Amino acid sequence: MILGLTGGMGCGKSTAARMFEDLGWRRIDCDALVRTEVLTDPCIITLIQKQFGAGVIVDGAIDRARLADRVFTDSVSLKWLEALVHPEVHKRWVARVEEAPEANWVVEVPLLFEKGLQKGFDFVACVACSPSVQLARLQERGMNRTLAEQRISQQHPLVSKLEHSHFVLSNDGTPEFLRRQIELLTARLITNASQGLI
Repeated sequence: MILGLTGGMGCGKSTAARMFEDLGWRRIDCDALVRTEVLTDPCIITLIQKQFGAGVIVDGAIDRARLADRVFTDSVSLKWLEALVHPEVHKRWVARVEEAPEANWVVEVPLLFEKGLQKGFDFVACVACSPSVQLARLQERGMNRTLAEQRISQQHPLVSKLEHSHFVLSNDGTPEFLRRQIELLTARLITNASQGLI
């Protein structure tokens, strides 16, 4: 079974993904794939340097903060980068799933609906919280409010993600409340799978 996990920035996708992992799911974090594999690939580094110049490269590696400053204020540059990076990420997580197709996988994909990836999953769950909680969490990470609002505005509205997801996980409450929802969802999915209902 492959469960796509999405949601808005700061809504708690990674927290939820770790909870699924604690319950025996195999986890793939697409943001981590970008950081550790795609943006460290020499071919990708070369292409990004050609596109954006040496200013985004420090000691032969991509400086993600400098790159973000370039692309999040320029929609054309952002689209170019996404067109380069997203297919590479998709290729990598699909390869991992294919290595153990019998396992239960949870794949954390921030731009799942934005990139039309929903057909690649058996189900999609969306982690949601109120806008005030979302902004507060991003500011706790050190992101200023203006930048946080800018990043959020470049994603699909959270309400649209909720409407297109099979399941919604509410993360306005305590971690225990989120974990209980995930436990119930896991039990439901595994029971249905064992009965041949999935």
